[in-house]
Amino acid sequence: MLMKFSMLSFCSILLAAHLQAAVSLPMGGSEALSAANVEGPAKEALTLFREGRHAKALELAKPLALKGNADALYLMGYAYETGQGVEVSRETALEYYRKAAAVGHKDSTYRLSFILLASEDETERSQAREALEKTSKDDPAVTGRILGEAYLRGRLTKEADYEKTVFWWTQAANAGDLPSLLLLARLNEGQFGFADKKDAKAALGFYAKAAGLGDAPSMVALGSRLLNGDKDIRNEKDGREWLKKAIDAKEYSAYLALGDFEENVKKDPKAALVLYERGKDAGQVDCILRAADAYTEGKGTEKDPDRGVNLLEGAAKAGSPLAHYRLAVKRLSADKPDLLLGYGHLLSAASGGLLEAQNELGLFYLSGKLAPVDPAGKPIPDGPAGVAWLTRAAQGGLAQAQNNLGTLFEQGAGSVPQNLSNAGQLYALAANQGHPGATLALARLYSKGTGIAIDLPKSWALATLAAERGEDTAKKFASDLHEKLDETQRAKGLKDLEAIKTGKPTDPKPEDAKAEKTTPPKPADVKPAPKSPKNPK
Repeated sequence: MLMKFSMLSFCSILLAAHLQAAVSLPMGGSEALSAANVEGPAKEALTLFREGRHAKALELAKPLALKGNADALYLMGYAYETGQGVEVSRETALEYYRKAAAVGHKDSTYRLSFILLASEDETERSQAREALEKTSKDDPAVTGRILGEAYLRGRLTKEADYEKTVFWWTQAANAGDLPSLLLLARLNEGQFGFADKKDAKAALGFYAKAAGLGDAPSMVALGSRLLNGDKDIRNEKDGREWLKKAIDAKEYSAYLALGDFEENVKKDPKAALVLYERGKDAGQVDCILRAADAYTEGKGTEKDPDRGVNLLEGAAKAGSPLAHYRLAVKRLSADKPDLLLGYGHLLSAASGGLLEAQNELGLFYLSGKLAPVDPAGKPIPDGPAGVAWLTRAAQGGLAQAQNNLGTLFEQGAGSVPQNLSNAGQLYALAANQGHPGATLALARLYSKGTGIAIDLPKSWALATLAAERGEDTAKKFASDLHEKLDETQRAKGLKDLEAIKTGKPTDPKPEDAKAEKTTPPKPADVKPAPKSPKNPK
């Protein structure tokens, strides 16, 4: 089974909501093929393609593309890139995009660049940079946003380049690109790394600029930080004013920020519930969840678990994966669990992209709780389904799922063949996020040299770190191992521990890569556990 856990695909996150999207990336589906502003012979083909009539659309577009029509060339490239109406062909898509870009079709330049920037070929990534830099003269907003991300992700340099990221996003922001203003704000908050560059006041300034342009979600982001942020940037008067402006603009997540302020800063859960209720009445899903918690736990009101469940069910019907997940927990952890109903909520939460639900659903399948039984009456686990959901959660970056999947590879369980190299890489990914159990598991592999080159000092360092992270059995493991080390090895162990804590590379290396028939995940450094970023509300 091929398991690959490299950096997130360059084209993996959509710019659907600029406050939540990480960076600027191409739109998917029909959004990338708007015919609204197209006039000319390709308009009908674009319209048909958006309607799903791919064969007819391409029949009309192909002769136009042969004549050099830029919109038709773009449509043909998009069809081959996405496999709609034709078989997917990266090279054919690139050919069409290059022809369209050569005659100044900007969208073709962007999609060409997205494909090339995702390449492992340095030459292709350089071609993307050259094309974008050329286009930036006419369109500094979009190209600056894309180039900033490319440097942030280390696609144009050996590692992430903070200065060039700032340069290009500033260029885009100065050209009026609102998403780039918000990306600069998040960058200054440390949401993309570079902890030493954090500047809360600078971030606040970028949010203020975006809010000043009339963007309601930015008003919430600004108001939320003025009320709930670090003490040195708080300003209750201004924060309330910005949140009121957001509410007037029908951005009801402002009620959530106000409620959180009353609950967490003012320590007034009753006042908080009033605001959550207002947000609930306006259909704001997070406010519904907060109100459900209040009634379930009796915060600011008398306990009313039934009302809490009713609110969760309402949020679930509105499409909240988190509401589905909480309902699943309630149904599955009850004295008399409702497995079928709990499973349904868990499946909805997982399908909605909630990583914790994907992990739990994977474990649910592996448990065989809803599966048929064998002749001896034992449930038959659904290994492939369980592994598939764990893999989705692990690829999404959930440390617990990475650890669980690593355990399956180490043991050769859950329908996957034993692959100690993959196990080591997965444990490293989870340990990189501070997972105590995975840190100890990685130490254990280093101590035995199973799937990883044996390294007793590093094993001791990892076990010591696992103990510091709260893994109960790690302290004895480290102590027993320490007794076996000589003075030189102990000195190296201390250096390894310091290196890990300061974030220096400690990649696990397969003991014998040739012996592995599958491709292991890309190594990840074991680093101190990162703090969760504060996402704009």
